[in-house]
Amino acid sequence: MALDPDTFDALIDMVRRFVTERLRPLEGAVEEADAIPAEVVQEMREMGLFGLSIAEGYGGLGLTMSEEARVAIEFGRTTPAFRSTFGTNVGIGSQGLVMAGSDEQKAKWLPRIASGEIITSFALTEPDVGSDSGSVKTKAMRDGDVYRLSGTKRFITNADKADLFTVMARTGEEAGGRGVSAFLVPRDLPGLSIGEPEKKMGQKGAKVADVIFDDVAVPAANRLGAEGEGFKIAMRVLDRGRLHIAAVCIGVAERLIADSVAYATERKQFGKPIYEHQLIQGMIADSKTEALAARALVLETAAAKDAGKDVVMESAAAKYFASEMVGRVADRAVQIFGGSGYIADYGIERLYRDVRLFRIYEGTSQIQQIIIARETIKRGG
Repeated sequence: MALDPDTFDALIDMVRRFVTERLRPLEGAVEEADAIPAEVVQEMREMGLFGLSIAEGYGGLGLTMSEEARVAIEFGRTTPAFRSTFGTNVGIGSQGLVMAGSDEQKAKWLPRIASGEIITSFALTEPDVGSDSGSVKTKAMRDGDVYRLSGTKRFITNADKADLFTVMARTGEEAGGRGVSAFLVPRDLPGLSIGEPEKKMGQKGAKVADVIFDDVAVPAANRLGAEGEGFKIAMRVLDRGRLHIAAVCIGVAERLIADSVAYATERKQFGKPIYEHQLIQGMIADSKTEALAARALVLETAAAKDAGKDVVMESAAAKYFASEMVGRVADRAVQIFGGSGYIADYGIERLYRDVRLFRIYEGTSQIQQIIIARETIKRGG
Protein backbone atom coordinates (compact mmCIF):
# COMPACT_ATOMS: atom_id res chain seq x y z
CA MET A 1 0.00 0.00 0.00
CA ALA A 2 1.36 3.41 -0.94
CA LEU A 3 2.21 5.98 1.73
CA ASP A 4 -0.10 8.95 1.97
CA PRO A 5 1.18 11.82 -0.21
CA ASP A 6 2.25 14.07 2.68
CA THR A 7 4.23 11.30 4.37
CA PHE A 8 5.94 10.35 1.11
CA ASP A 9 6.75 13.98 0.29
CA ALA A 10 8.34 14.29 3.72
CA LEU A 11 10.41 11.16 3.05
CA ILE A 12 11.63 12.52 -0.29
CA ASP A 13 12.49 15.86 1.29
CA MET A 14 14.45 14.10 4.06
CA VAL A 15 16.35 11.95 1.56
CA ARG A 16 17.08 14.94 -0.70
CA ARG A 17 18.51 16.95 2.19
CA PHE A 18 20.51 13.95 3.42
CA VAL A 19 22.03 13.45 -0.03
CA THR A 20 22.78 17.14 -0.57
CA GLU A 21 23.93 18.19 2.87
CA ARG A 22 25.43 15.00 4.33
CA LEU A 23 26.55 12.68 1.55
CA ARG A 24 27.80 14.88 -1.28
CA PRO A 25 30.42 16.60 0.92
CA LEU A 26 31.82 13.13 1.74
CA GLU A 27 32.23 11.91 -1.87
CA GLY A 28 35.96 12.63 -2.07
CA ALA A 29 36.66 11.01 1.29
CA VAL A 30 34.74 7.86 0.32
CA GLU A 31 36.72 7.64 -2.92
CA GLU A 32 39.99 8.07 -1.01
CA ALA A 33 39.20 5.57 1.76
CA ASP A 34 37.18 3.14 -0.40
CA ALA A 35 34.74 2.91 2.51
CA ILE A 36 31.53 4.45 3.81
CA PRO A 37 31.92 6.07 7.27
CA ALA A 38 30.33 3.98 10.01
CA GLU A 39 28.41 6.96 11.36
CA VAL A 40 26.77 7.48 7.96
CA VAL A 41 25.67 3.83 7.87
CA GLN A 42 24.11 4.26 11.30
CA GLU A 43 22.27 7.38 10.14
CA MET A 44 20.89 5.36 7.21
CA ARG A 45 19.62 2.75 9.65
CA GLU A 46 17.90 5.40 11.75
CA MET A 47 16.24 6.85 8.64
CA GLY A 48 14.76 3.44 7.79
CA LEU A 49 16.59 3.18 4.47
CA PHE A 50 17.44 -0.50 4.91
CA GLY A 51 13.74 -1.36 4.98
CA LEU A 52 12.35 0.73 2.13
CA SER A 53 10.82 -2.25 0.29
CA ILE A 54 9.99 -4.42 3.32
CA ALA A 55 6.41 -4.45 4.64
CA GLU A 56 5.54 -2.29 7.64
CA GLY A 57 4.50 -5.42 9.51
CA TYR A 58 8.14 -6.49 9.52
CA GLY A 59 9.50 -3.08 10.48
CA GLY A 60 10.04 -1.62 7.01
CA LEU A 61 8.52 1.33 5.20
CA GLY A 62 6.67 -0.86 2.70
CA LEU A 63 7.20 1.42 -0.29
CA THR A 64 5.59 0.59 -3.60
CA MET A 65 7.83 0.16 -6.64
CA SER A 66 6.89 3.67 -7.80
CA GLU A 67 7.86 5.14 -4.44
CA GLU A 68 11.07 3.12 -4.27
CA ALA A 69 12.05 4.32 -7.73
CA ARG A 70 11.65 7.95 -6.72
CA VAL A 71 13.83 7.41 -3.64
CA ALA A 72 16.43 5.67 -5.82
CA ILE A 73 16.46 8.67 -8.19
CA GLU A 74 17.29 10.93 -5.24
CA PHE A 75 20.16 8.66 -4.16
CA GLY A 76 21.48 8.66 -7.72
CA ARG A 77 22.52 12.27 -7.19
CA THR A 78 25.54 11.23 -5.13
CA THR A 79 28.24 8.56 -5.26
CA PRO A 80 26.50 5.23 -6.03
CA ALA A 81 28.37 3.53 -3.19
CA PHE A 82 26.13 5.27 -0.65
CA ARG A 83 23.03 3.64 -2.15
CA SER A 84 24.80 0.29 -2.38
CA THR A 85 25.25 0.36 1.39
CA PHE A 86 21.57 -0.39 1.88
CA GLY A 87 20.73 -1.37 -1.71
CA THR A 88 21.03 -5.13 -1.29
CA ASN A 89 18.75 -5.02 1.77
CA VAL A 90 16.15 -3.13 -0.26
CA GLY A 91 16.59 -5.13 -3.47
CA ILE A 92 18.25 -8.33 -4.55
CA GLY A 93 19.43 -9.38 -1.08
CA SER A 94 15.97 -9.36 0.49
CA GLN A 95 13.42 -9.69 -2.28
CA GLY A 96 13.79 -13.44 -2.74
CA LEU A 97 12.73 -13.77 0.91
CA VAL A 98 9.94 -11.21 0.47
CA MET A 99 8.59 -12.94 -2.65
CA ALA A 100 9.07 -16.62 -1.82
CA GLY A 101 9.81 -16.93 1.89
CA SER A 102 7.58 -18.80 4.33
CA ASP A 103 5.90 -16.95 7.20
CA GLU A 104 8.48 -18.43 9.56
CA GLN A 105 11.42 -17.33 7.38
CA LYS A 106 10.04 -13.81 7.03
CA ALA A 107 9.42 -13.46 10.76
CA LYS A 108 12.93 -14.66 11.53
CA TRP A 109 14.86 -12.45 9.12
CA LEU A 110 12.90 -9.50 7.73
CA PRO A 111 12.69 -7.33 10.87
CA ARG A 112 16.47 -7.43 11.30
CA ILE A 113 17.00 -6.80 7.56
CA ALA A 114 14.65 -3.81 7.67
CA SER A 115 16.46 -2.31 10.66
CA GLY A 116 19.87 -2.78 9.05
CA GLU A 117 21.00 -5.08 11.86
CA ILE A 118 21.50 -7.74 9.17
CA ILE A 119 23.11 -6.92 5.83
CA THR A 120 21.98 -9.15 2.96
CA SER A 121 23.59 -10.16 -0.31
CA PHE A 122 22.57 -12.02 -3.47
CA ALA A 123 24.88 -14.80 -4.64
CA LEU A 124 24.17 -15.86 -8.23
CA THR A 125 27.23 -15.07 -10.39
CA GLU A 126 30.08 -17.60 -10.50
CA PRO A 127 33.60 -17.64 -12.04
CA ASP A 128 32.24 -19.34 -15.18
CA VAL A 129 28.61 -18.22 -14.90
CA GLY A 130 27.48 -14.63 -15.39
CA SER A 131 24.97 -13.78 -18.07
CA ASP A 132 24.08 -17.49 -18.44
CA SER A 133 22.69 -17.54 -14.91
CA GLY A 134 20.74 -20.76 -15.46
CA SER A 135 24.03 -22.67 -15.63
CA VAL A 136 25.12 -22.28 -12.01
CA LYS A 137 27.57 -24.94 -10.87
CA THR A 138 27.43 -24.48 -7.10
CA LYS A 139 25.97 -27.73 -5.76
CA ALA A 140 23.44 -28.24 -2.97
CA MET A 141 23.21 -31.94 -2.12
CA ARG A 142 20.40 -33.05 0.21
CA ASP A 143 21.70 -34.84 3.33
CA GLY A 144 18.84 -35.49 5.72
CA ASP A 145 17.73 -32.21 7.26
CA VAL A 146 20.44 -30.17 5.56
CA TYR A 147 21.76 -29.33 2.10
CA ARG A 148 25.53 -29.38 1.65
CA LEU A 149 26.64 -26.45 -0.49
CA SER A 150 29.92 -26.47 -2.40
CA GLY A 151 31.09 -23.93 -4.96
CA THR A 152 32.22 -20.35 -5.48
CA LYS A 153 30.24 -17.19 -6.17
CA ARG A 154 31.99 -14.20 -7.74
CA PHE A 155 31.62 -10.38 -7.74
CA ILE A 156 29.07 -10.52 -4.92
CA THR A 157 28.02 -7.05 -3.79
CA ASN A 158 28.38 -6.36 -0.04
CA ALA A 159 29.84 -9.83 0.50
CA ASP A 160 32.48 -8.32 2.80
CA LYS A 161 29.86 -7.24 5.34
CA ALA A 162 26.85 -9.44 4.59
CA ASP A 163 25.32 -11.52 7.36
CA LEU A 164 22.86 -13.41 5.14
CA PHE A 165 23.17 -14.57 1.53
CA THR A 166 20.45 -15.58 -0.89
CA VAL A 167 22.29 -18.32 -2.79
CA MET A 168 21.37 -20.02 -6.05
CA ALA A 169 22.64 -23.59 -6.18
CA ARG A 170 21.99 -26.68 -8.27
CA THR A 171 19.90 -29.32 -6.49
CA GLY A 172 18.91 -31.40 -9.53
CA GLU A 173 20.45 -32.91 -12.62
CA GLU A 174 18.20 -31.03 -15.04
CA ALA A 175 20.11 -28.68 -17.31
CA GLY A 176 19.43 -24.96 -17.15
CA GLY A 177 17.41 -23.12 -14.56
CA ARG A 178 15.05 -25.99 -13.72
CA GLY A 179 17.69 -27.66 -11.55
CA VAL A 180 18.44 -24.54 -9.49
CA SER A 181 17.10 -23.85 -5.99
CA ALA A 182 17.40 -20.83 -3.69
CA PHE A 183 18.71 -20.85 -0.12
CA LEU A 184 19.09 -18.42 2.77
CA VAL A 185 22.64 -18.94 4.00
CA PRO A 186 23.90 -17.20 7.17
CA ARG A 187 27.51 -16.01 6.99
CA ASP A 188 28.52 -17.77 10.21
CA LEU A 189 27.90 -21.33 8.98
CA PRO A 190 31.08 -23.48 9.06
CA GLY A 191 32.71 -23.81 5.64
CA LEU A 192 31.59 -20.41 4.32
CA SER A 193 34.39 -17.93 3.65
CA ILE A 194 34.74 -14.56 1.94
CA GLY A 195 37.53 -13.64 -0.47
CA GLU A 196 39.43 -10.35 -0.53
CA PRO A 197 37.42 -7.42 -1.99
CA GLU A 198 38.19 -6.80 -5.66
CA LYS A 199 39.95 -3.68 -6.91
CA LYS A 200 37.48 -1.92 -9.20
CA MET A 201 37.32 0.82 -11.81
CA GLY A 202 34.75 2.82 -9.88
CA GLN A 203 32.05 2.83 -7.20
CA LYS A 204 34.69 2.95 -4.48
CA GLY A 205 33.19 2.25 -1.08
CA ALA A 206 30.92 -0.50 -2.45
CA LYS A 207 32.80 -3.79 -2.17
CA VAL A 208 32.45 -7.00 -4.17
CA ALA A 209 34.15 -10.29 -3.31
CA ASP A 210 34.03 -14.04 -3.80
CA VAL A 211 31.89 -16.17 -1.50
CA ILE A 212 33.24 -19.72 -1.11
CA PHE A 213 31.14 -22.66 0.09
CA ASP A 214 33.11 -25.70 1.27
CA ASP A 215 30.59 -28.39 2.24
CA VAL A 216 28.43 -25.83 4.07
CA ALA A 217 25.54 -27.52 5.89
CA VAL A 218 22.46 -25.34 5.28
CA PRO A 219 19.25 -26.34 7.08
CA ALA A 220 16.58 -27.55 4.66
CA ALA A 221 14.27 -25.09 6.41
CA ASN A 222 16.34 -22.31 4.81
CA ARG A 223 15.36 -23.24 1.26
CA LEU A 224 13.22 -20.59 -0.45
CA GLY A 225 10.27 -22.14 -2.22
CA ALA A 226 10.37 -25.66 -3.63
CA GLU A 227 13.35 -27.42 -5.15
CA GLY A 228 13.91 -26.23 -8.70
CA GLU A 229 12.23 -22.84 -8.18
CA GLY A 230 15.45 -20.92 -7.57
CA PHE A 231 15.97 -19.65 -11.09
CA LYS A 232 12.37 -18.41 -11.27
CA ILE A 233 12.82 -16.62 -7.96
CA ALA A 234 16.07 -15.06 -9.16
CA MET A 235 14.44 -13.73 -12.32
CA ARG A 236 11.58 -12.17 -10.35
CA VAL A 237 14.09 -10.55 -8.01
CA LEU A 238 16.06 -9.16 -10.95
CA ASP A 239 12.92 -7.71 -12.57
CA ARG A 240 12.49 -5.46 -9.56
CA GLY A 241 16.23 -4.87 -9.17
CA ARG A 242 16.53 -3.68 -12.76
CA LEU A 243 13.89 -1.02 -12.22
CA HIS A 244 15.69 0.16 -9.09
CA ILE A 245 19.04 0.43 -10.91
CA ALA A 246 17.38 2.23 -13.82
CA ALA A 247 16.04 4.79 -11.35
CA VAL A 248 19.51 5.29 -9.87
CA CYS A 249 20.83 5.92 -13.39
CA ILE A 250 18.29 8.71 -13.81
CA GLY A 251 19.44 10.38 -10.60
CA VAL A 252 23.10 10.26 -11.67
CA ALA A 253 22.19 11.67 -15.08
CA GLU A 254 20.25 14.53 -13.49
CA ARG A 255 23.21 15.27 -11.21
CA LEU A 256 25.61 15.31 -14.18
CA ILE A 257 23.30 17.59 -16.19
CA ALA A 258 22.96 20.04 -13.29
CA ASP A 259 26.75 20.09 -12.78
CA SER A 260 27.30 20.58 -16.51
CA VAL A 261 24.87 23.50 -16.68
CA ALA A 262 26.46 25.16 -13.65
CA TYR A 263 29.94 24.81 -15.16
CA ALA A 264 28.82 25.97 -18.61
CA THR A 265 27.35 29.09 -17.01
CA GLU A 266 30.59 29.96 -15.21
CA ARG A 267 33.18 28.93 -17.80
CA LYS A 268 33.91 31.49 -20.52
CA GLN A 269 35.51 30.94 -23.90
CA PHE A 270 35.63 33.32 -26.88
CA GLY A 271 34.34 36.11 -24.69
CA LYS A 272 31.13 34.50 -23.45
CA PRO A 273 29.89 31.65 -21.21
CA ILE A 274 30.26 28.34 -23.02
CA TYR A 275 26.53 27.57 -22.66
CA GLU A 276 25.94 30.24 -25.30
CA HIS A 277 27.78 28.13 -27.88
CA GLN A 278 25.31 25.99 -29.83
CA LEU A 279 27.40 22.83 -29.78
CA ILE A 280 27.42 22.93 -25.96
CA GLN A 281 23.67 23.55 -26.02
CA GLY A 282 23.28 20.51 -28.25
CA MET A 283 25.01 18.26 -25.72
CA ILE A 284 22.91 19.65 -22.87
CA ALA A 285 19.72 19.21 -24.89
CA ASP A 286 20.54 15.62 -25.82
CA SER A 287 21.35 14.72 -22.22
CA LYS A 288 18.20 16.34 -20.83
CA THR A 289 15.96 14.72 -23.43
CA GLU A 290 17.35 11.25 -22.79
CA ALA A 291 17.12 11.66 -19.02
CA LEU A 292 13.48 12.75 -19.28
CA ALA A 293 12.69 9.77 -21.52
CA ALA A 294 14.33 7.38 -19.06
CA ARG A 295 12.42 8.89 -16.13
CA ALA A 296 9.11 8.51 -17.96
CA LEU A 297 9.85 4.87 -18.88
CA VAL A 298 10.94 3.90 -15.36
CA LEU A 299 8.03 5.54 -13.56
CA GLU A 300 5.48 4.17 -16.03
CA THR A 301 6.91 0.65 -15.65
CA ALA A 302 7.01 0.96 -11.86
CA ALA A 303 3.34 1.96 -11.85
CA ALA A 304 2.50 -1.03 -14.06
CA LYS A 305 4.37 -3.35 -11.67
CA ASP A 306 2.45 -1.89 -8.73
CA ALA A 307 -0.76 -2.63 -10.67
CA GLY A 308 0.24 -6.31 -10.91
CA LYS A 309 1.09 -6.31 -14.60
CA ASP A 310 3.80 -8.43 -16.24
CA VAL A 311 6.73 -6.04 -16.71
CA VAL A 312 9.54 -8.44 -17.62
CA MET A 313 10.08 -6.75 -20.97
CA GLU A 314 9.49 -3.22 -19.69
CA SER A 315 11.90 -3.65 -16.75
CA ALA A 316 14.59 -4.91 -19.10
CA ALA A 317 13.93 -1.99 -21.46
CA ALA A 318 14.09 0.51 -18.60
CA LYS A 319 17.37 -0.86 -17.31
CA TYR A 320 18.84 -1.09 -20.82
CA PHE A 321 17.87 2.43 -21.84
CA ALA A 322 18.67 4.15 -18.54
CA SER A 323 22.07 2.52 -18.07
CA GLU A 324 23.14 3.26 -21.63
CA MET A 325 21.70 6.78 -21.34
CA VAL A 326 23.68 7.68 -18.22
CA GLY A 327 26.88 6.52 -19.91
CA ARG A 328 26.26 8.95 -22.75
CA VAL A 329 25.36 11.75 -20.35
CA ALA A 330 28.55 11.16 -18.35
CA ASP A 331 30.62 11.22 -21.52
CA ARG A 332 29.06 14.53 -22.59
CA ALA A 333 29.63 15.96 -19.10
CA VAL A 334 33.35 15.22 -19.34
CA GLN A 335 33.36 16.90 -22.75
CA ILE A 336 31.55 20.00 -21.48
CA PHE A 337 33.98 20.31 -18.59
CA GLY A 338 36.90 19.77 -20.97
CA GLY A 339 40.23 19.28 -19.19
CA SER A 340 38.55 19.92 -15.85
CA GLY A 341 36.26 16.95 -16.50
CA TYR A 342 39.29 14.68 -16.69
CA ILE A 343 40.74 15.99 -13.42
CA ALA A 344 39.54 14.63 -10.09
CA ASP A 345 38.79 18.05 -8.52
CA TYR A 346 35.29 18.31 -9.97
CA GLY A 347 34.20 14.70 -9.44
CA ILE A 348 32.99 14.33 -13.02
CA GLU A 349 35.64 11.74 -13.88
CA ARG A 350 34.63 9.77 -10.77
CA LEU A 351 30.99 9.61 -11.84
CA TYR A 352 32.13 8.74 -15.37
CA ARG A 353 33.86 5.67 -13.91
CA ASP A 354 31.02 4.89 -11.51
CA VAL A 355 28.28 4.71 -14.13
CA ARG A 356 30.12 2.22 -16.33
CA LEU A 357 29.06 -0.61 -14.06
CA PHE A 358 25.35 0.05 -14.57
CA ARG A 359 25.56 -1.48 -18.06
CA ILE A 360 26.93 -4.72 -16.60
CA TYR A 361 25.33 -5.74 -13.30
CA GLU A 362 21.73 -6.90 -12.83
CA GLY A 363 22.17 -8.28 -16.37
CA THR A 364 24.34 -6.75 -19.09
CA SER A 365 22.86 -4.51 -21.78
CA GLN A 366 23.15 -7.44 -24.18
CA ILE A 367 21.11 -9.67 -21.86
CA GLN A 368 18.48 -6.92 -21.64
CA GLN A 369 18.34 -6.80 -25.45
CA ILE A 370 17.73 -10.54 -25.58
CA ILE A 371 14.95 -10.30 -22.98
CA ILE A 372 13.33 -7.35 -24.75
CA ALA A 373 13.39 -9.11 -28.12
CA ARG A 374 12.18 -12.43 -26.69
CA GLU A 375 9.28 -10.84 -24.82
CA THR A 376 8.33 -8.64 -27.78
CA ILE A 377 8.17 -11.67 -30.07
CA LYS A 378 6.21 -13.62 -27.45
CA ARG A 379 3.66 -10.80 -27.27
CA GLY A 380 3.45 -10.57 -31.03
CA GLY A 381 4.92 -7.07 -31.33
